[in-house]
Amino acid sequence: MTTTGTSSALRTAFGWHRPLMTLAAAMTALIVAGVVGMVADERVLTGLPIWDKPTKFAISVLIYAVTWAWLIAVVRDALPGRPSRLGHRAGTVAAVMLGVEMVIIVTQVVRGETSHFNTTTPLNAALWSVMGLSIAVVWVATLSVTAQLFRVRGLDPARARAIRAGAVLAVVGMALGFLMTSPTAAQMAGDTGIVGAHTVGLADGGPGLPLLGWSTVGGDLRIPHFVGMHALQAIPLVLVALELLAVRVAVLRSPEVRRGLVGVAAAGFAAVLALLTWQALRGQSVVAPDALTVSVFGLIVAGTAAGSVRAPRLVSA
Repeated sequence: MTTTGTSSALRTAFGWHRPLMTLAAAMTALIVAGVVGMVADERVLTGLPIWDKPTKFAISVLIYAVTWAWLIAVVRDALPGRPSRLGHRAGTVAAVMLGVEMVIIVTQVVRGETSHFNTTTPLNAALWSVMGLSIAVVWVATLSVTAQLFRVRGLDPARARAIRAGAVLAVVGMALGFLMTSPTAAQMAGDTGIVGAHTVGLADGGPGLPLLGWSTVGGDLRIPHFVGMHALQAIPLVLVALELLAVRVAVLRSPEVRRGLVGVAAAGFAAVLALLTWQALRGQSVVAPDALTVSVFGLIVAGTAAGSVRAPRLVSA
């Protein structure tokens, strides 16, 4: 792409929703700073390099900001007037509150403190309270835009289903994060100053997957939270793959066939999300599933495969 083409693309993207795209630009800078921090700063917090968390969060917020900025533009173009204004305001609120959350996360890294669940001092408790409020507000704002997406008309049927299903599952995935905010039995029994945890059955900070940090010895609620949040990217990518394959596979040229297959993919994704949540709540590591978990996963795969075969037949029947 030429410099002129790149500049034009950036102007178009910033035209989607300027506050969210500004947040995305800030997260890009933070990712660079976080990578440098992981190399230059040798401190470790909860078993990971101290700059690991802000870097991962910056990547996730960057993806969120760009995706929802685009979807708000879809609502704006399809539903001018009050719905458009509501969508824009919801996006602005989300951008501001996510910015606040990221400032707190970085501040706590600089101070050498954990940001989530930390009530060990009045300052830490206040910062965690602000973070909790920001997360709740972002969830409500995201839910508001998701509701507007169901009012949009005129989209390709498969694209409409991919966007709506992805958005709904993303809202569910975000909501799963609230499961981490409840105090554990050990925390209620003792005055640790930590209220909430992402690891189930063990204390946070044990052995985990490289970079991701997801527990390899216990359940980890961050996994379904992450998977669900990014359904909004995963399911549309399935549609993109189907559209590319349609050049060679005649049956996929039908919008209704693609719509059916997107529905199957969304159902399969939802089932996997439910399984990951159930697995985490049972205190079981994602890398050490028991026979029951493997069996359920097998049923999900088989059901998704059967649905993928049946969907084109239902359309042609």
